[in-house]
Amino acid sequence: MLDPALESVQASGLRVIMINTVIADPPEHVVLDAADLARSEGVEIVVGMGGGSSLDVAKLVAVLLGSHQTLDTMYGVDCIEGVRLPLVQIPTTAGTGAEVTSVAIVTTGQTTKAGVVSPKLYADIAILDAELTIGLPSHVTAATGVDAMVHAIEAFTSARMKNPLSDMLARRALELLSRNIIAACRDGADRGAREAMLLGASLAGQAFSNAPVAAIHALAYPLGSVFHIPHGVSNALLLPHVLRFNASHAAHLYADVASWIVVPYTHDGDTSSKTNALIDFLERILEEIGLPRTLKAVGVTRDDLPGLVNDAMKQQRLLINNPRAVSREDALAIYEAAF
Repeated sequence: MLDPALESVQASGLRVIMINTVIADPPEHVVLDAADLARSEGVEIVVGMGGGSSLDVAKLVAVLLGSHQTLDTMYGVDCIEGVRLPLVQIPTTAGTGAEVTSVAIVTTGQTTKAGVVSPKLYADIAILDAELTIGLPSHVTAATGVDAMVHAIEAFTSARMKNPLSDMLARRALELLSRNIIAACRDGADRGAREAMLLGASLAGQAFSNAPVAAIHALAYPLGSVFHIPHGVSNALLLPHVLRFNASHAAHLYADVASWIVVPYTHDGDTSSKTNALIDFLERILEEIGLPRTLKAVGVTRDDLPGLVNDAMKQQRLLINNPRAVSREDALAIYEAAF
């Protein structure tokens, strides 16, 4: 997968430094070591290629080399000063949308993560090539695809910054993703399904860059940082339970989503029945693509739930976007429902 890209760049007369030390949920030392190597080699442009973790590291390397800030001063919203190096992003999964977002997530401790959020993390160029996703294993296709669907759903229902453009992006993303995720998981060589998933994930990334994600992501983060469960799987585990929790405040929005993607769908009935139809539809997708359905199935015990609540409640930058306020008791009830 990498060879054609390397050959193309080298044929253009550019010297290439390859950094292949990125791991899932990259810790700080991976980011800093990559930046040190790039700096020592006099790198002038950064190309990210891979899944969300690789693309996030590429963003941070570009700003670390351009701004002369330390990484710890960048955590938070709009904390990046100065400039960054030119940045090109090439995703090889269809899920995170990281190629078009202004967020990078770093693992900062044994069980903690921090986000860098800034418009300066937007790439100069994002290249969507479905050929790079052909052959992606089914379980990765499923997890990343659901991650993208959650991005779109939470963007459309976000309590903050929701707007007509983010709504339009979320709708088209969900149409593409919901109609193609099962086909992409069944046949990894289905080029049409792969193209739809890649475009859908990118549109969902643009949607949540404008209207941020909320409680599903907030409650999913501890599952990744503590249990190292893939982010898309964590989102899938919580998706139906957070939607049920939010229904009292967001049923009118969930009813709209149902009208786009639930097939067959009837326009009769109240918003509550339409919300239930949406949740049932999403649960059938999760079953069909073979993702774990309970926290117990991924190694979480009931004794772990209070600790997950503690970590989830620290994600206030996400929880404030949820259409319904989430208390500690609410978070525990959601985890228990997912257990």
